[in-house]
Amino acid sequence: MITVSDAVHNFIDGLAIGASFTLSLLTGFSTSIAIFCEEFPHELGDFVILLNSGMSVGQAACFNLLSAMSCYLGLALGILLGSSFAPNAIFAIAGGMFLYISLADMVRHLLIVVNLKMNCRRVAFFLIQNAGLFTGFTVILLITLFAGDINLG
Repeated sequence: MITVSDAVHNFIDGLAIGASFTLSLLTGFSTSIAIFCEEFPHELGDFVILLNSGMSVGQAACFNLLSAMSCYLGLALGILLGSSFAPNAIFAIAGGMFLYISLADMVRHLLIVVNLKMNCRRVAFFLIQNAGLFTGFTVILLITLFAGDINLG
């Protein structure tokens, strides 16, 4: 199951990279670097999960590589769709996927903290987690509002 979900995740990463390169070379490289920074620890984590499920190192590497190959299919489709349709739709799908994955994981941890017996330490931890979420939303909002004024070259 982890390899199938990872393949879908990598496919959508490829879509985002392909659509980014249709906009500009700088956008393509910046998206590629951002996805690499997200994928490297993710793939290492998947590799460890596969090892812990009883696979050998070779089997885990093979399954991890096969699921990562779907990124190339997404890249090709992203270039085709990004050049003929609006790449913003692809970015919306990819962004929604990233938000869903991260928020589903964070909300689960937040609910665990809320359901435990409240004490000062747990309340402080809960507030720090929410401050992190709020900071992330604020940064994304500011980038969105001032994206037209940002000049990188």
